[in-house]
Amino acid sequence: MLQTLRKAFQVKDLRGRILYTFLMLIVIRLGSQLPTPGVNTKYIQDFFAQNTGEAFNLLNAFTGGSMERMSIFALSITPYITSSIIMQLLTIAIPKLEEMQKDGEDGRKKIMSITRYVTVALALIESTAMAVGFGRQGLLTHYNFVNAAIVVLTLTAGSAFLMWIGERITEKGVGNGISIVLVINIVSRIPSDMTTLFQQFVKGKTPAKATLAVVIILAIIVALVVFVVVLQGGERRIAVQYSQKTVGRKSYGGQSTNIPLKINTAGVIPIIFASSLMQTPVVLATFFGKGQGAGIGSEILRGLNQGNWLNPAQLKYSWGLIVYIVLTVFFAYFYTSITFNPLEIANNMKKNGGFIPGIRPGKPTVEYLTKILNRIIFIGACGLVILQVVPIFFSGWLGANVSFGGTSLIIIVSVILETLKQMESQLLVRNYKGFLNH
Repeated sequence: MLQTLRKAFQVKDLRGRILYTFLMLIVIRLGSQLPTPGVNTKYIQDFFAQNTGEAFNLLNAFTGGSMERMSIFALSITPYITSSIIMQLLTIAIPKLEEMQKDGEDGRKKIMSITRYVTVALALIESTAMAVGFGRQGLLTHYNFVNAAIVVLTLTAGSAFLMWIGERITEKGVGNGISIVLVINIVSRIPSDMTTLFQQFVKGKTPAKATLAVVIILAIIVALVVFVVVLQGGERRIAVQYSQKTVGRKSYGGQSTNIPLKINTAGVIPIIFASSLMQTPVVLATFFGKGQGAGIGSEILRGLNQGNWLNPAQLKYSWGLIVYIVLTVFFAYFYTSITFNPLEIANNMKKNGGFIPGIRPGKPTVEYLTKILNRIIFIGACGLVILQVVPIFFSGWLGANVSFGGTSLIIIVSVILETLKQMESQLLVRNYKGFLNH
């Protein structure tokens, strides 16, 4: 990692890209400190202090604390993430979008353009809901049409501007622009989380207990990071042999290759889907000031709220964790099923004269790929469940409420690894060019 960065700084073009990315990240963090006009920041801070759980922690993490401060970047790029997921699902459901995706670069540009419009529409809807819903409860210093309109326009423009920055980083920076914007927001919350852990488990303790607490915290963080690296990098390679063809006096094919199937085939998407489905009713109920009283509805909402899971004082609400785990496994299979098609892979192999050694082409190949894929998905889903449960255990059992959890770790590690791979590939291309020029 350090060697890659050192080599990158030695190349003028890459050095410029890194510096450009760094300047854009400074702009993002400065914008995250600028308050939205007409907003009572004290109200939103009190709101987040009183409401904890996966949904609110993810909001804080994904926005880099901007939501808690209600800055101009309060929505961050969450509308873009939602828009991208929606477009991925619609591409499977709508044949015209599927044709666009297969239509090369022009088709991808059209889908990207639609994604931008959907992002702005979602940002407009979310900011309007916040301005109206929270505005009535004290978010706005003066609740009226003008102030609400200013908040809506500011938050929508802030989200669109972050999307633009992400695209510029992809084009002129080190790549992975949107992902890097998300990562810098998550990383910016780590010092605050570490301060919270220090005050809760280290401050005021005897030297022996304080040292033990520090060692345990660091060991857990390192273990989780290593686990994520292994989970993200693990893959099952299926050998493929291509038969040799003779055309005239020349022979083609005959080479061996493989199909790399990632262990964590769906990435962080299953956690985001499961979390959103579980926490949306809680967020809406909190949004409208409901769910605090007695009754079956309130009991269900408490069970859905991650802040109540594995809490020794109210273990009866931990049924929500079981539902959460089941949903994560389900979405791991569901998302992989719409992004990886064994039938299509088998047909492409057959057309090009490829086959898996020991497996007949056609239906047997599809069945073999499906069987292997199902096993891999289950292993990856189990890894995601471990990353879910560990932070929830320490949050519920020990009260260590931080926004830095398994979801954040997967995003940080995967984006860093992918960015380093891109930089290495750019270095490799420049080395080849330099060699050819000589």
